[in-house]
Amino acid sequence: MLPTSPFAHPDIDTLRALATALADYRVIPFGVEELDSRLGCGGLRAGALHEATALTCSLADDAAATLFLAGVAAREAQAAAAPVLWVSCRNDLYAPGLEQAGLASAHVIHAQPRNDAASLAVVEDAVRDGTPAAVVAEASKISMVATRRLQLAAAEAGIPVLLLRRHRGRGSDPLADPSAAWTRWRIASASSERLGVAGVGRPRWLVELVRQRGGEGFSLIVEGCDATGRLAVPALLGHRTAEAAGPVRHAAA
Repeated sequence: MLPTSPFAHPDIDTLRALATALADYRVIPFGVEELDSRLGCGGLRAGALHEATALTCSLADDAAATLFLAGVAAREAQAAAAPVLWVSCRNDLYAPGLEQAGLASAHVIHAQPRNDAASLAVVEDAVRDGTPAAVVAEASKISMVATRRLQLAAAEAGIPVLLLRRHRGRGSDPLADPSAAWTRWRIASASSERLGVAGVGRPRWLVELVRQRGGEGFSLIVEGCDATGRLAVPALLGHRTAEAAGPVRHAAA
């Protein structure tokens, strides 16, 4: 397990490094025009903190949010030929599910700290070390100061930090808390395509971008991650998918 260290205030050298990183940044495209064209960078900024949460407490929505981030991490792992660090206080990672989203267990290092505070310290240390291609972390509650720390570390290292915000209870909104994240997403399961024969079609998700820096929110229905971690737009809906999904149903946090 990686060593942990307490959070400290950023010094002037850290801020200068951040300014340099922001001037020349890398982008992680989804490869889906309907998504990338609506993102200010043409995709996700690599050196940044990105948050996602399930629209509801249901297991289906929670799985969709988890696999949404797993797909992003899987594409980075393939591109960088480096492992993904998954940090969670829980012991419920389902390897076959992650592999269906392109993230094979051989490419995942699982860290299980004792609480959210220790998790965030592990994430920061791993990002500054530069070993993982991406870091996925799970947390139910995180302060604005902590998200700033993670955003600074991600920008300095050019490594994406993908934060899965867990619901603390029914009726709670994980994205109600302020955050320095570059993008914030809500993910929900949607009805899959009907097949001509008995069986289950490729899963579909309702993807809502609640907030992005320098851009507007939107919602879109997509087909869930395939074995390479890539999303797709349902063929029958095509460019009308965004209108079918409707407006974002929550105010930007």
